[in-house]
Amino acid sequence: MSATSAENPSATQNISPIFIGVAAWLVPGLGHMILGRWARGIAFLAAIGGLALMSYHLRGIIFSVLPPVDPRIDPLAFLGAVGDAGTGIFYFLAHVLERSGPDISRAAGDYGTRLFAAAGVANFLCIIDACEIAIGRKR
Repeated sequence: MSATSAENPSATQNISPIFIGVAAWLVPGLGHMILGRWARGIAFLAAIGGLALMSYHLRGIIFSVLPPVDPRIDPLAFLGAVGDAGTGIFYFLAHVLERSGPDISRAAGDYGTRLFAAAGVANFLCIIDACEIAIGRKR
């Protein structure tokens, strides 16, 4: 039976940090799972996925990155688009699953907008964590 990367730090040195970062962005927690940090990766997937699924249920606004938003004209829409895109696969699923669009006529829709952006920002932190592990800066 082979040693995991947690037991053998040199096993993670063969994996590109860029590959880990892209994998961690695309599927939250996947970067950690590739590095052998299964518990952490599954916890991140559950937490970020839970936030994203709750925001789907609350029907918040999912800001679009296309066409590109000019940050000088509408800085909040730009930051919202960056935050939302941080959720990776959940960002793309939002456009497939929610055909009826957002419902911000009630407070729950506004909470859904904030939860989805929070999921994206949390995933950015997970991406940084996975890349630091892959580089060897963090154990």
